[in-house]
Amino acid sequence: MASVRTLLLGCAAILSGGAQAADLPAKTAAPVDYVRVCSTHGNGFFYIPGTETCLRVGGRVRAEYAYIEPADREDDSIGFRGRGRINLDARTATEYGMLRTYIRFELTHNTGVYGSDSALVKQAFVQFGGLTAGRAVSFFTSPDLPAPNFGDLRFDDPANAEVNLLAYTFSFGNGLSATLSLEDGIGRRINNELDFPLFGVGSTSVFAPIASTYAGEIVPDVVANIRYKGTWGEVQLSGALHQIRDVAAGLTTVDGVTTPVINPITGLPNPTHADTDYGFALAALGYVNVPALGVGDTVWMMATYTDGAIGYLNTGQTSAISNGFVSAGSLAMPFTDAFVDIFTGEYKTNKAYAIAGGLNHNWSPTWQTNVFGSWMRFDAPGVAQYVVPTTVATLANGSAGTTTGLVDFDEIRVGANVIWTPVKDFLIGVEALYIRVDPRERMAIPLTTASGEPTGTFRPTGSEDAWEGRLRVQRDF
Repeated sequence: MASVRTLLLGCAAILSGGAQAADLPAKTAAPVDYVRVCSTHGNGFFYIPGTETCLRVGGRVRAEYAYIEPADREDDSIGFRGRGRINLDARTATEYGMLRTYIRFELTHNTGVYGSDSALVKQAFVQFGGLTAGRAVSFFTSPDLPAPNFGDLRFDDPANAEVNLLAYTFSFGNGLSATLSLEDGIGRRINNELDFPLFGVGSTSVFAPIASTYAGEIVPDVVANIRYKGTWGEVQLSGALHQIRDVAAGLTTVDGVTTPVINPITGLPNPTHADTDYGFALAALGYVNVPALGVGDTVWMMATYTDGAIGYLNTGQTSAISNGFVSAGSLAMPFTDAFVDIFTGEYKTNKAYAIAGGLNHNWSPTWQTNVFGSWMRFDAPGVAQYVVPTTVATLANGSAGTTTGLVDFDEIRVGANVIWTPVKDFLIGVEALYIRVDPRERMAIPLTTASGEPTGTFRPTGSEDAWEGRLRVQRDF
């Protein structure tokens, strides 16, 4: 009996203790806010915890090595490039439409032919409905144009055509849209800040037209396009209006005294000129899918005409060029948006036009070949050129009949690359590019000393050419 009583008391104690434990408040863990996949906008997006904003973090690492045929012994012929890129793409659905913020940082270390290092905010824009504000690809071109070349062609390459802008896009449905954009015009400027020397012997020099030196910007470039995109490809028509506003030229200041420069051709003071004019650019561009050639194959093209707005065909130009030249070998052809006629003082613009295009062919899922090229013509008014007379040419080592100043010229660029993609978003590619510059007159090329000083002598030349080669290793993520 005693043993039974002891057992019952023990069970009661256990039940009593369990009941008291159950009555105590439980210690709960903090809720875990797991990162959720956001599939609305494609692969790689996730919800920022605690928000309804989808974010994608991406980037790129590029290693590139170049060979550019040197014009003389002083020139570098090779270059090394290391580039890192970070992309942040945040999107939020609102009752007014999609709110998007995009940032792209790019850090580049260059040596040799690649020039100086750079740390850039390549893109930083906000999109809200049809509004785009910030730094983005110019609406003169198309960000979807499939032009995978490693070098430069003469068209507004979307890989390099980022500008500061304020734009609105009207969507009409079924792939049809139109955009009106106010864009930074400073990044589209091309001018030569100095007079163009023709030749010089001792203290005697003769000068070509006075270049237009840009004054301050007061009106942005106005860019407009109409675009249609379908399953077959895309087509776009673009236009841009560009202000050219120069400062007074033809003056020299010595000991605080400003006087006109006497022109040795006319014997009269060079015109002290300041004016405002407007240049423009027009373009037709697009691409077509050609699956009959291969899966993912495309053909693309861009044709551009400019008058006083040459920056719109200068390889995706996004910064002002203070002394513009198109070069091949030792031949460097000057070009500029506008100049001042030394005889009349009139303000004149230069014309330039180009067509670029290519074929992208996929031999297999891992092997691709791209063939591409461009043709450009620079066309200045006749008063911008000067033919060297025999009397002066005798002093200048026999360059009689050659032309200098703003001389008309053609440029051809033709290239091809082969790209191997063994793993998704990773590529190794090699490219060769041929460049030929052909003046439409025989040119007088000034000869210089080893230190770069002019000797006062010249040599005549016709067209010249050069080769470039590149090796690229790149990974996107």
